[in-house]
Amino acid sequence: MAAWTLVRAIHLVAMAFFVGGQLLLAVAVVPVERGSPDPERLRAMARRFGWGTLVAIATLAATGAAMASHYDQWGDGTLHTKLGLVAVVAALVIWHMRRPRLHAIEGAIFVVSLAIVWLGVELAH
Repeated sequence: MAAWTLVRAIHLVAMAFFVGGQLLLAVAVVPVERGSPDPERLRAMARRFGWGTLVAIATLAATGAAMASHYDQWGDGTLHTKLGLVAVVAALVIWHMRRPRLHAIEGAIFVVSLAIVWLGVELAH
């Protein structure tokens, strides 16, 4: 059973990186860096976070699929809703990559991400 606790812990760390990173960028980094005379610094930070996000998403997909199989949850409606919201976030991220100045997309990604976390908590109980 300890192996599945480790898989869940890895899943949670990847989720914390993804959601926590969004919160840190929105609350601290972007407001401070917007006033900076070097706008390229903010772009560089966003790109670096983007690469970390790709690793986090791959980790979330792998550990999530493994847990859904192990705990026999593929038929669970909550999981279906969560996966649907994951697809929404993916589409929003792609849209944001194409329209980075449309800041409402950032907020939408964060809100949908919080809904995904909520559903994950529901699935874990």
